[in-house]
Amino acid sequence: MRLLLASACTAALLAGCAVGPDYSPPTAAAPASWQDWRSGQRSADMGTAPSTAAVPGSTPAATPGATPGASPAATPSTAPVPAQWWTLFDDATLDALQARAAQASPDLRTAALRFAQSRMRRVTVAAQRGPTLDATGAVTRQRQSEYSAGTRLANAVAPANREELVSMLSSPFTLYQGGFDASWELDLWGRVGRSIESADADVNNAAALLDDVRLAVASELARDYFELRLTQQQLDLLNQDVAAARDSLSLLQARARGGLIDELDVSRQRGLLADLEARMPPLNAQAASLMNQIGLLVDARPGELTQTLAARPATPLAALPARLPDLSLGLPSQVALRRPDIRAAEARLHGATADIGVAVADLYPRITLGASFGYESYEGSRFGEWGTRAWSIGPSLSLPIFDQGRRRATVVLRQLAQQEAAVDYQQTVLKAWREIDDALTGYDAERGRNASLRAKEAASREAYDLARARYARGLTDFLVELDAERTWIQSRRDLSDSNHQLFMRLIAVYKSVGGGDVDTAGTTASDAAAAPNRSGS
Repeated sequence: MRLLLASACTAALLAGCAVGPDYSPPTAAAPASWQDWRSGQRSADMGTAPSTAAVPGSTPAATPGATPGASPAATPSTAPVPAQWWTLFDDATLDALQARAAQASPDLRTAALRFAQSRMRRVTVAAQRGPTLDATGAVTRQRQSEYSAGTRLANAVAPANREELVSMLSSPFTLYQGGFDASWELDLWGRVGRSIESADADVNNAAALLDDVRLAVASELARDYFELRLTQQQLDLLNQDVAAARDSLSLLQARARGGLIDELDVSRQRGLLADLEARMPPLNAQAASLMNQIGLLVDARPGELTQTLAARPATPLAALPARLPDLSLGLPSQVALRRPDIRAAEARLHGATADIGVAVADLYPRITLGASFGYESYEGSRFGEWGTRAWSIGPSLSLPIFDQGRRRATVVLRQLAQQEAAVDYQQTVLKAWREIDDALTGYDAERGRNASLRAKEAASREAYDLARARYARGLTDFLVELDAERTWIQSRRDLSDSNHQLFMRLIAVYKSVGGGDVDTAGTTASDAAAAPNRSGS
């Protein structure tokens, strides 16, 4: 009993001891151009005024053309991008699809279940820190050998009565046993504590991967949705062009029958109409394919969403580029927190660091406190009487001495894995900054292209109207009108394609900065328990 108390006191004194390196969160250094991103001098302007917010430890960039010391003319939106960033597009159909995908997406359900599994694994690891208590019970029918170690004592105790004693000892009997066994491993070197720390990191990694899948599904759904809407817009424009071309063909045929124009003009118009009609089947097939892809993301049967997606949105798609929301990147640390891949890489680094402590703790001895109490009797009627009690209590020691260098090699292996995780974290951060830069640059460039194409479309429409009027008065030939019409049709196609690219670029920006705000409570135990419910399982 004194030994047990001494062991317990020692465990209490060493409870805070943990071998191995302590984890220190890495710092994700912002790129040198971050001020340009925030000030809008490069690609982060996105319709906002220059921002005066600065990255800690850096000097704010000056606003071109601004008077020193003067306040900016306008203040950019400092509100963070919401977690449901797609709501900024103000499209009720897209919002409904995103809500359905969040509940029914197979990819999201799988990731949510993996997150829940990581939480349960953490529970199993944490259970090693406390004592265990097991109930035991057995009823066995036994017979000893007449030449066992027990019967051998008969030769020494009573050689004259050996046969009688051997016969008695080897007679079959029934043994009744029941009781409790308890054990507790003293975590003197922090092996269990480091294991729990590693399990916590695994939970954070699984949570980040869940956010990554959620972001990927939301981004893919938004891309497919706007690509479908832009395909439908192209079909609408094409139908208008076909209708106009048919009207022109009818008019030209009437004029040709009256001898007012040459049949060559009719043939040219007929060729233009055929070219326009040939463009419709591929667009219809593309629209059907996109509907099926959207259905796959929201776990819908083929054709289930046809009626919903066939209805055109309340706001014409061509009007949306001018209404695109302003963006605010925030501080580099905020972006690093929002991006799931950076959070996952940091969690893996944390877990690899904790695993070193687990491996180092295996080099030291283990002390386990054990105790048992129960009853044992070969007479069933007496089982449970105080005289049939049996108990034991005391510590046990396991000391590693020789294992062919396995444990020390494991320590080196864990250290190398931690170094690999550190390199992976650095690479992930660099990749993140590159993706943000590419997305912002692409979005800014497409905005400029879109503005130019809008001016081109307006000018080409004006030129077509003028050419058509001049041809009607006989001031020019039909080839000039036809060329102006083809130019206007192509300019509308180019503008529609630019609108498509503009939406894709903006979605890429949202994805590159991690979507929106991160709910840091997403890794709580209650959320882990609710994860299967959220995933629809």
